[in-house]
Amino acid sequence: MLPAGVVILVSGLYLGLLFLLAFVTERRVRSGSARFIASPLVYTLSLAVYCTSWTFYGAVGSASRNGLEFLTIYLGPTIVFVGWWLLLRKLVRISRTQNITSIADFISARYGKSAAISALVTLMAVIGSIPYISLQLKAITASYEVLVGTSATGGAGSSAGIVTDTGFWVTASMAAFVILFGTRNLGADQRHPGVVAAIAFESVIKLLSFAAVGLFALYGLSDGFGDLFSRVRETPELSHLYSFPDGFEPRWVATLFLAGIAAICLPRQFQVTVVENSDERHLATASWLFPLYLMLISLFVLPIAAVGLTALPAGANTDLYVLTVPLSAGREDLALLAFIGGLSAATSMVIVASLALSIMISNHLVAPLLLRSPYFTSPEAGNFSGTLLLTRRLSIVAILVLGFLYYRGTDTGSPLASIGLISFAGVAQFAPALIGGVYWKQATKAGALCGLVAGFVFWAYTLLAPTLAEAGWALEELVTQGLGGVALLRPDALFGLEGWDPLVHGLFWSMSANVAAFVVVSLVTRPTPIESLQSALFVNALQLGETRAEVALQRSATVKDLFRLAQRILGAERSYQIFRDYARRQGREDHLPAPDPPLVAYVERQLASSVGAASARSLVSGIAKGETISLDALIGILDETQQAIRTSRALERKSRELQETATQLRAANAQLKALDKMKDDFLSRVSHELRTPMTSIRSFAEILSDMHNQGPSLDSEQAGRFLKIIHLESERLTRLLDEILDLSRMESGEATLRQDRLDAAAIARIAVETMEGLAKQSGVELEIDLGSQPIWVIGDGDRLKQVFVNLLSNAIKYHRPEEASPETAPKDEALEGKGQENSRSTRKAWITQGTSQDGLVELQVCDNGPGIPEGHRDKIFSKFARAWNEDGGEPRSGSGLGLPISRQIVEHLGGQLRLDNTGPEGSVFVVRLRRTATIAAQ
Repeated sequence: MLPAGVVILVSGLYLGLLFLLAFVTERRVRSGSARFIASPLVYTLSLAVYCTSWTFYGAVGSASRNGLEFLTIYLGPTIVFVGWWLLLRKLVRISRTQNITSIADFISARYGKSAAISALVTLMAVIGSIPYISLQLKAITASYEVLVGTSATGGAGSSAGIVTDTGFWVTASMAAFVILFGTRNLGADQRHPGVVAAIAFESVIKLLSFAAVGLFALYGLSDGFGDLFSRVRETPELSHLYSFPDGFEPRWVATLFLAGIAAICLPRQFQVTVVENSDERHLATASWLFPLYLMLISLFVLPIAAVGLTALPAGANTDLYVLTVPLSAGREDLALLAFIGGLSAATSMVIVASLALSIMISNHLVAPLLLRSPYFTSPEAGNFSGTLLLTRRLSIVAILVLGFLYYRGTDTGSPLASIGLISFAGVAQFAPALIGGVYWKQATKAGALCGLVAGFVFWAYTLLAPTLAEAGWALEELVTQGLGGVALLRPDALFGLEGWDPLVHGLFWSMSANVAAFVVVSLVTRPTPIESLQSALFVNALQLGETRAEVALQRSATVKDLFRLAQRILGAERSYQIFRDYARRQGREDHLPAPDPPLVAYVERQLASSVGAASARSLVSGIAKGETISLDALIGILDETQQAIRTSRALERKSRELQETATQLRAANAQLKALDKMKDDFLSRVSHELRTPMTSIRSFAEILSDMHNQGPSLDSEQAGRFLKIIHLESERLTRLLDEILDLSRMESGEATLRQDRLDAAAIARIAVETMEGLAKQSGVELEIDLGSQPIWVIGDGDRLKQVFVNLLSNAIKYHRPEEASPETAPKDEALEGKGQENSRSTRKAWITQGTSQDGLVELQVCDNGPGIPEGHRDKIFSKFARAWNEDGGEPRSGSGLGLPISRQIVEHLGGQLRLDNTGPEGSVFVVRLRRTATIAAQ
């Protein structure tokens, strides 16, 4: 145990350090030298105000009793922040454009700036938060008593005086801190850098102190994870630490839902997450850094719980294992550090919660009443800003006094986690109106009011009433017998739902009633014009500009009246700055802006930052005239939203088109690479074809030269044979060069072909006769089946002969020598009906006539060879293509330009050349030529 004086001194020094940190931060921010406060790291650490004494002490207690259920309290916020793009970004954007001051102000502004909704939400928030604030005082007091070894000094029935109660002094310290650093400025939308810095610092202390106890449990009292949990596994009664009980799913779902909603709807969380956010981009950092913080602090929960259950006597308070584990090992220093961590967890929650609630009370409960009194509405009324600041300070004191009185007046003995979950369920009633309001345009003020009332009533009846009855309040008869003695109306078994977990039971009825009333009433009621405007602004907040609302409301007021109103609420200096800045926006050189509807809306927004949206609208409505909603402006807002949607869809379409274009470019690139390779093969083949005759010519010329130099020994017969070879190779070289030149001229359009009337059948017969010698050498039979009548076409006889010769030459050269037996040879459907016998034992090539149509005559050059492989069919007419049977074998002779030249010739004659059919049964090339009128034979 530690002396009370030491604990009090250390605690006092710690709280003094918080005061000093907040003071220095405020000074540096005013001088412009504290940019670190606006960093995403400080913003994320301030979010850790979520980790109160419940998570610091109660998480270990929850794990000791219910095993892994404690994880849901960390997983809920993790899910919300990982998906920040869906909801949090929208809340921050709306709050910035609407000058939102609190969650009550947010919901009120969405539903037509309703004063009734803001007042109701404020009351619900205060009632739901008071037990939570008392929980912090309870945790601090209990931990202090354990540390110093004293008896209880607080709680119901305690005989100890208030002055001797630890909770009293903590309450007084927190009140002083919040008043000093949370109510310096009237503008509630203005940041509170001193408070944020203190909360961020406390978040670091919480994590370090909790980790220190966890590491001590693991490595000071055990030999690491393995040793500790092997001891746990050997103890059957501790199996709940790492297993799931039967029927755990409903409670897990309920606590996971509550933790996620609380990360948004708790007044303190809304304050730090939304109102204190200085840059929307900080959410991106918080989306991974805040879950990381929660993961780190949760790592040590089970080790501390396991050591507490194995090393401490049965019956010890599991909620205080964080203190009693180091105390039992004689480590008072570590226990004192843990106490400071718990103090940080509790005080950070009390500071932010009381700040947020005081803003809500002053803006939505007190200010509307004061602004209706004759004292503040008379023309002689003075500055209201001082009164409003005083109201906020008194509200802070009132909130903390209520929390202290609740702590003193109740002695439930309930675990910390149970009290925390009840508060979570209370603020969860804001979720339908909040989330529905930013995504559902049809939601109305009447629906939101009915939903909030229904949810709050069912929450108070099914969850709060049993807790108060357990605390000794006169509600035992209601809980045991039901409302009016009706058993079906018992709070813990409403309408006969017996055997449910109390939390699941209360959450089910409260949220069901809330959502049902919200949806049904919204569907049967019509929104007012101001509700419709706010609905469009909230639901479409991510697509609209910040000033669209200023032109939608058509109101008029004099600059003098507007300035006088702003001066009364905001003070002379700030009002002067507001009007001067707006005049500059209008391009006016004096300090008085021109009166127009946007100015009225702008002044209302500035007032809303101090007194809330509902009170600001009420104040402006008192001096503004002719308030109407401009239909054109409202349509403009909707058009702007639709335009944003169309732009988004256009971007998606463009993205798809770019993807398709990229795919096409990749295919084209692959094709270009293939063509490049084909070009290289072509050049290599042409080089080979040129080199072969040139080598022969050179070789025989050198022989003749040598023989001539040797004198009369030259054999004239042998010389003649050599000269003939040189002549033939020269002709071969000339043909190759002619082919290349022909193709080049045709592609460039420089070639001139005659357009004579000629007999295509006669030209085909000449081509067959020309190729008979090569066919016999290759063992291929050539046939022609064109009938006895001429086939008159328009063309160039020599060129057309070249086409048929090229096609027949390919059919002969690329006919494989292997023969198939007649029994196994496949049939060629292209030859059926033409009198041709198809058998691989007879290798054939032939010309036949096809079907003439569209003024074209069709001739077919066929063979019963092996066909063209599928990968080569699209490339055979390319001048860079290799012969289709060269893969894996020796290259054939020739340049491979026959088919490309033939197609160019036929197309220049106005016809077509294509591969019509190919396969294992053979190939069919179709030549289509322009037909002329038939001329009778002479």
